[in-house]
Amino acid sequence: MRAAPRVTVVARPTSDRSGDLFAAAAERDPGLRPLADRIRPQTLDEIVGQEKLVGEGRAIRHLVARGEIPSMILWGPPGSGKTTLARVLASYLKAELESVSAVMSGVKELREVVERARERRQYHHRRTVLFIDEIHRFNKAQQDALLPHVENGLVTLIGATTENPSFEVNAALLSRCRVFVLEALSTEALQALLTRALNDELRGLKSRGITATPEILKTIAEASHGDARRALNTLELACDLAGQAQEATLTLRHVEEATQHKTLLYDKAGEEHYNVVSAFIKSLRGSDPTPRSTGSCACSSPGRSHASSCAAW
Repeated sequence: MRAAPRVTVVARPTSDRSGDLFAAAAERDPGLRPLADRIRPQTLDEIVGQEKLVGEGRAIRHLVARGEIPSMILWGPPGSGKTTLARVLASYLKAELESVSAVMSGVKELREVVERARERRQYHHRRTVLFIDEIHRFNKAQQDALLPHVENGLVTLIGATTENPSFEVNAALLSRCRVFVLEALSTEALQALLTRALNDELRGLKSRGITATPEILKTIAEASHGDARRALNTLELACDLAGQAQEATLTLRHVEEATQHKTLLYDKAGEEHYNVVSAFIKSLRGSDPTPRSTGSCACSSPGRSHASSCAAW
């Protein structure tokens, strides 16, 4: 008896969901997904804070215009848009996006992705973008397993890392990729993103009927240390708190409550420094909190403020 043909279920280019019941429900009802996921940019024009890469005439914009997107490593701090950029590039390529977390996956999962990519190219003439989050966590054997498939173009690799790829990615793999450095988002970029999220009716929070002054949005932006995900999560929680209190305008109290468990900074020894948001809010109220200095730091991470590089103040 002939074996039944193998059926491969492939995620859509803009999603890396596993297809379980919860993910399916979230697809049908976007309101079930976190704001940071719903409001995620879908085009290069929607990406904020990375104009040096995606602005007119810049490197990635030029590559997209030519339809030649090489394998690459995206190096930048958390919340700078690495995953978002990978998704957008896959959509421009009209390619299937396969997402793998280096924390959760190994060589077995990579082989399965490669097999799907081979079938996709052979039978459907479609390209595959392989996005590996935290690629620096792959060991040498796992990184070496990628080499031949990146070399022959079976997959276009986009790796994301918060660590210097020169030290964390094998030289052989690194030589086959271009490295692009993403910067922590500026306060202005974060404020623009928060404004968009608050005023977007389809993907954002406009349907809740909650407003916020520019000063409140700036407070959230400054407390987020260049991290768009953190800023959007804070905004969403603050709006939840305002809604529960049946209040239509965000206040400092909502922001303080939304962030009190998220903004404690620690140095490498685990010593608690202070609550950034509380200090910022107290300064607005007229006091003069002075954070304890921990001295200078020789960190050299790309595009990060001192806080987002090493959490030392």
